[in-house]
Amino acid sequence: MSLLEKIDEPSAIKKLTLAELDLLAREIRQELVQTVARTGGHLAPNLGVVELTLALHSVFDLPRDKIIWDVGHQCYVHKILTGRRREMASLRQFGGLSGFPKRAESPYDAFDTGHSSTSISAALGMALARDLKGEDYQVVAVIGDGALTGGMAFEAMNHAGHLQANLIVVLNDNEMSIAPPVGGLAAYLSRLRTDPMYSRGKEELENLLNRLPHLGPRVLKVIDRLKDSFKYLVVPGMFFEEIGFTYLGPIEGHNIARLKEVLQHARNTKGPVLVHVITTKGKGYQPAEDHPDRFHGIGPFDPATGEPLAGGGPPTYTSVFGAELVRQGEKNDRLVAITAAMPDGTGLTPFARRFPKRFFDVGIAEQHALTLAAGLAAAGMRPVVAIYSTFLQRAIDQLIHDIALMELPVVLAIDRAGLVGEDGETHQGLFDVALLRCVPGLVFMAPRDEQELRHMLVTALQYQGPAALRYPRGAGMGVPLTGTAQPVPIGKGEVLRRGRDVTILALGPLVYDALEAAGDLAVLGIEATVINPRFIKPLDEDLILTWADRTGHLVTVEEHVLAGGFGSAVLELLARNGRQGIRVRCLGVKDEFVHQGKPAVLREHLGLTPAGIRAAVQALLAETPALHRRRNQTKGISGG
Repeated sequence: MSLLEKIDEPSAIKKLTLAELDLLAREIRQELVQTVARTGGHLAPNLGVVELTLALHSVFDLPRDKIIWDVGHQCYVHKILTGRRREMASLRQFGGLSGFPKRAESPYDAFDTGHSSTSISAALGMALARDLKGEDYQVVAVIGDGALTGGMAFEAMNHAGHLQANLIVVLNDNEMSIAPPVGGLAAYLSRLRTDPMYSRGKEELENLLNRLPHLGPRVLKVIDRLKDSFKYLVVPGMFFEEIGFTYLGPIEGHNIARLKEVLQHARNTKGPVLVHVITTKGKGYQPAEDHPDRFHGIGPFDPATGEPLAGGGPPTYTSVFGAELVRQGEKNDRLVAITAAMPDGTGLTPFARRFPKRFFDVGIAEQHALTLAAGLAAAGMRPVVAIYSTFLQRAIDQLIHDIALMELPVVLAIDRAGLVGEDGETHQGLFDVALLRCVPGLVFMAPRDEQELRHMLVTALQYQGPAALRYPRGAGMGVPLTGTAQPVPIGKGEVLRRGRDVTILALGPLVYDALEAAGDLAVLGIEATVINPRFIKPLDEDLILTWADRTGHLVTVEEHVLAGGFGSAVLELLARNGRQGIRVRCLGVKDEFVHQGKPAVLREHLGLTPAGIRAAVQALLAETPALHRRRNQTKGISGG
């Protein structure tokens, strides 16, 4: 029996010797590689925090003490140690374990996370609640050096330092978020990594003086009064202590004995403490150590080689966008590209290589990314901000206040729109339509395939105001990528199939599902019109109203929440124009968060498939008296 099989709860870890903890670390790494090879997931971040997680569980008393994992990419080890090892095979699968901390899943998960830079704020809130209630437990936030570049983390640290609240921040410094961290803080941490002289020298000096009877303590008091001068001599900035934190580190993050010693010291220190831990992302699995960016989040792979199991197929929407942006950049030297720490994920790496001076990675700082784009646009450049739908949520004020209010020509390329899949509810791109379609002056598009994505990018770049296009994660539809991308007439949809019984308005790639459903309905004697709206804003009002009148029935289909989504926009259009007699069925996501699972499984669950569309049409028509339907059919289907 392996040592890992004996660990069912964190209390068992406290009984292990250092040698046993080192053995357990090796067994956990093997378990991680084998599990993620089957399920996919965030491998490299978890391999890097094995010893740190063991040390945390050894020193602190969970679930009484609270650990908050920033983002949560690195929580798999924690899950294994808190009674969920036997469920790891279901990781990120529909109905299985979440890939992120989840309070509903375990009392050992103190706070749900999935986006970066939130842990210190949450930890401070918990620490303040603890003190107000007169309770006594420890609160620990574990945050990566990449997440620490997010402005929210600085806001929380500034507040914690001001309040002098008792909490511990563990900075997991692996010199890598998803892409290498950028900015002044990254440079500062680099200096600390290479110059641990302050912490070591101060500790050795205190030990020496404490051994001197009578004289030593008095000298220490003098040194304490002069400590600022000492700090400034040996460590540039001393940023953390200047905002009120006790700084401990940097500590070698794969030395369990040293980690336990320092964490125990942090536990006994009053006020906010920052423990700076240096780790290696992907530690212990050579493919992940060699390519930590690729193994940050990866699909199923061969554990023997590290090579992905799936491959081939059509190019992804992301790669098509990236290639077209390079082509447009070659034509326009005012075009610039911006990412918030996701150059590979958003397809901007080719642009960065081709035009390094016109590419800006701002770090995990989505708000700054949009206002930076606004400044660039106000000064005559044409910025494109490539961003995941779920992360755009963090910068809506900047879109409204800094871009749209001045009608600045900024393009938002919204990747991962719709059902993202195994990363679950924190990453599903299901809110961008509702958030953006209310913004005055914004042109908002949804391509049905990768070829139309190229055309819409050109449309957005030519529009003299804010524009956005939303497209899904993963492979395109496999349509030919031919010719030069041409602009699409703004606010004009297209009729792809004509029928007299019902009109289907499907957003984005769901147009193809609607066409398949229409084919199936035709076999049943039901004739469906299928429209590719192309524009969420402005809607092609004449086209929609014309076909609503002709068929008397509308079905809208979208990978988005129904509240405030595309279907809501169509209903508002009908209401404004007095079309109370049109019968409508809206397909999308109801008032719920969508959990993890493969996108195809989730679409089946939500009814966003050809069969689901067909069933919705049949149900809608069944509600309509046959005489009324026959009268509708006499109106004809020509034109449009």
